Amino acid sequence: MLQRLKPHALGVLSLSLYFCNTILWATPLMVFTALKMLVPVNAWRRLCGRILNNCATCWVGGNNLSQRLLSGTRWDVQGLQELDKNGWYLVISNHQSWVDILVLQRIFHRRIPFLKFFLKKELIWIPILGQCWWALDFPFMKRYSKRFLKKHPHLKGKDFETTRKACGKFKTLPVSVMNFVEGTRFSPEKRARQQSPYQHLLKTRAGGAALVLGTMGQQMNAVLNVTIVYPGAVTSFWSFLCGRIRQISVRVNTIPVTDALIGDYAADRAFRVHFHRWLNGLWAAKDQCIEELLHQPHPAVAENSASAPQGCAATAGAGQVPETLS
Repeated sequence: MLQRLKPHALGVLSLSLYFCNTILWATPLMVFTALKMLVPVNAWRRLCGRILNNCATCWVGGNNLSQRLLSGTRWDVQGLQELDKNGWYLVISNHQSWVDILVLQRIFHRRIPFLKFFLKKELIWIPILGQCWWALDFPFMKRYSKRFLKKHPHLKGKDFETTRKACGKFKTLPVSVMNFVEGTRFSPEKRARQQSPYQHLLKTRAGGAALVLGTMGQQMNAVLNVTIVYPGAVTSFWSFLCGRIRQISVRVNTIPVTDALIGDYAADRAFRVHFHRWLNGLWAAKDQCIEELLHQPHPAVAENSASAPQGCAATAGAGQVPETLS
């Protein structure tokens, strides 16, 4: 019945529920952040870290409940088998809008550890959310243009240093490190400006993913390569809140972390070339997968349906079955 509301009324109601849920879980999160900082004992800080991650997981659960009640979106998801909620993962994905974050949190909820993103440093000033991200040890990155680095060469490699420090914290508790390797959201204008070789993607930026694997690869369970598609829909956050995104298709490919993916990206040129080729190969397959998902027929697929279109075997893995989302 709620889904019969006019789109803008539905959007306001959805946003209100997100806001209330955020306030609900931000309060204990801030309390335990203060307790974590006040007592400089490693065992205590690890305990507080677990509590903080549990608060964040409950926050995601509340958001997911709001989506199930209000959005009416059909979910076509494949590739979530054999994941470990107590493991370590590097998650890479194409990036189109803020909705991507909600999609990733939805499909991986309680299947893998809470997702931690690399964020632009300016996002720390977003009220409530920015402070929660900081409390949860999200790495904040300051990106510099090539022109700026020519004038200030001492800042070159600063983002690598930030990544290494963040990965040092991530070693103590199971974590899923999320990296949008395109570095920014896709748009046709950006694609044309970059002269990207892909139809639906931007060029890859390999440094962040390579540094995570170089620092934590030995304890990583896998790389999860995620492809997100919104067939026939705009992808803005407000459109999602208003129930205008009628279908979301997701394919997840689990890639083992081998020695070939672990190396010194900053200093070893041969490894850097190898890693770029590997990642560009994934992106070429992802581009083809997106094309298939955009043009294949999409029957009405309920969130808890037992069957859904397969497709994208090269990316999601042949013979996989749709998953039930919680």
